[in-house]
Amino acid sequence: MAEELFIPKLGQTVEEVTLVSWLIKDGDVVSPGQAVLEVETDKAVFPVESNSKGTIHIGPFKDGDVIPVLTVVAVIGKPEDRFEFQKTTSGVTTNGISAEESLAPIEKSNLVETGSDLEGAARVFISPRAKKLAAAKSVDPAWVTPTGGDGARVVERDIIAFLSQTSKATPVAQKMAAATGVDLTTVTGTGTRGKIVKEDVTRALTPSTPLLDPEILQRIPLSGVRGIIAERMSISVHTTARVTLISEVDATEFVAMRERLKEQVTAEWGYTPGYNDVLAKIVAAALRKYPYMNARLTPEAIEYIKPINIGMAVDTERGLLVPVIRDVDQKSLRQFGQEFRTLVDRARNRKSLPDDLTGGTFTITNLGVYGVDAFTPVINLPEAAILGVGRIAPKAIPRGEQILIRQMFTLSLVFDHRLVDGAPAARFLQYIRELIEEPYLLVSAIQE
Repeated sequence: MAEELFIPKLGQTVEEVTLVSWLIKDGDVVSPGQAVLEVETDKAVFPVESNSKGTIHIGPFKDGDVIPVLTVVAVIGKPEDRFEFQKTTSGVTTNGISAEESLAPIEKSNLVETGSDLEGAARVFISPRAKKLAAAKSVDPAWVTPTGGDGARVVERDIIAFLSQTSKATPVAQKMAAATGVDLTTVTGTGTRGKIVKEDVTRALTPSTPLLDPEILQRIPLSGVRGIIAERMSISVHTTARVTLISEVDATEFVAMRERLKEQVTAEWGYTPGYNDVLAKIVAAALRKYPYMNARLTPEAIEYIKPINIGMAVDTERGLLVPVIRDVDQKSLRQFGQEFRTLVDRARNRKSLPDDLTGGTFTITNLGVYGVDAFTPVINLPEAAILGVGRIAPKAIPRGEQILIRQMFTLSLVFDHRLVDGAPAARFLQYIRELIEEPYLLVSAIQE
């Protein structure tokens, strides 16, 4: 019997993925553990591996399709097998399970008792075949209305009936509809095979926009990475007590040090160390000195975090991503630079791993390369602060009776006043400024 290949769960909050590409062709022979397709969540691109050995028969899914997790996308078996949707009497797809088998009577001796570990939780009696189907489709038997044995047990047809009621909409769409009162029976699905997705529910809530509005050049749906960015930035702005401290810094010695590094280590290291590399080491030293800036807010307390994990905001074709370099204070400048470039490369090529974009305790975002002098970045929750970096440019600065040309740039520290007061945040920024203006103070931190 052919083995089903389905989209696995890729995190507690991931309800659907975008199919990036098939890595094999229909009819190829595959082996267990072999990557057969790539899918993308809001954070990263993941490979989906074969779970069996045999000939793969791909379903009607193409690059760019949005697919709910746990959807069967292929079957692996013999060359003569085919990918088919077998419809039961309830209209639910149950590959490999016939309608007759699913509705067959079940003997009481075959019942399996399930229950919660919570004291006092209700117990559910379920047949072995119903339990197997529920596990395959990630259905909690407690959600299902039993009909077997005069309503005393869950049988396979009950699981199928439950699936038929929920299969027309993704879990996210179901939650949105329940919260807003949208009747899903009146909504037309635009997802794979007519599946109702969250955008369909959104359209049902708002008047449709004329297709030929002459004032609109292009409409970009708030979905995928763009939608996640919009949601998280909005939450950050509306939930934090943001304060911004701005400091102009003399970066003349900072620039000179980076130039000397470039001359001396580029050939050996295989890359040219940049301003972001040195700045990240300086910020790590400051976070180690002032640990109250390496913090997060929970509902019960303010937590100071021991690891110094710095997120570096990166512009990609998919939008803003923040790869996280861990334990920056414990890494040499060379190690940091190598890891930073690896993470940036993966982010820009849609190859980020799950851990690449999570676990940050402080973020740096640099818009200096775009000629920006100063700006107010948005805190990357649940972190306490974010540092914005402007461009380095020559500027006439009075020094006593002289006017000197110095390399200057502006730092913008945005912090959450719920976690940190103004004076402690100012001391943190002042220390960063001191290390930039006199970078020899950082020698011990950047030595290998």
